[in-house]
Amino acid sequence: MNLSRSISRFGDYYRRNGVRATVRRIGVAARRSLLSSRMVLFYCDLSTIDSQAPDLPVSMKVERKKSEAELSVQNLQEIASVWNPDLALRNMRERFHLGASLWLIKSEDNLAGYGWTLEGRTVEPHYFPLGERDVQFLDFHLFQRYRGRGMDWLLMNHIFFELRADGVQRVFGEAAEWNQASLSSFRMASFHRLGLARKFSILGQTIVCWADKRDARKDTKRHIATAGPGNRA
Repeated sequence: MNLSRSISRFGDYYRRNGVRATVRRIGVAARRSLLSSRMVLFYCDLSTIDSQAPDLPVSMKVERKKSEAELSVQNLQEIASVWNPDLALRNMRERFHLGASLWLIKSEDNLAGYGWTLEGRTVEPHYFPLGERDVQFLDFHLFQRYRGRGMDWLLMNHIFFELRADGVQRVFGEAAEWNQASLSSFRMASFHRLGLARKFSILGQTIVCWADKRDARKDTKRHIATAGPGNRA
């Protein structure tokens, strides 16, 4: 993230939350920046999950949106207000342009959280190329009042079965090493850990350094070797 964008985000946070909350937020951001270069990578082979999706409680539902026009004004504002609205809207439009899907989970018709999926490619250069029917999970978020109820697990698992019905074979995701909440969500949702990695960009080239090794990485290496020239990061 560049300096001007960081200043813009913190300025917007200050206007909405005041000095004390902004100082705490800057402290959290500083601590995260020291650890943010290490990401825990996950994958799930959809052929190995249960044959039936877990039932959603009657008060909940999941909706899939493939364009900004499909979102209600209220939901659009709620998602944009999580951080910097201008940047959030810009990111949203970029992702829809790439063909991403935005998944909403609702409780009593109120937006409880959301997450993105993108098939066959990634928003930024990735740790390895994805196959045409592989999907990346990214930026899942639950609003504060709905946390601790397992809604992230319900949303991810619901998406698994929707994607498998569409012919998707594998799904991948990653979370920062410091983000215990996201790590817990991936573990609960049948994801398997691939390993811990850092990613650098030098002269337009992406360099990946693995910090540990897992048995699952053998499967990923075979997948990378057979991904084919049509796959892109």
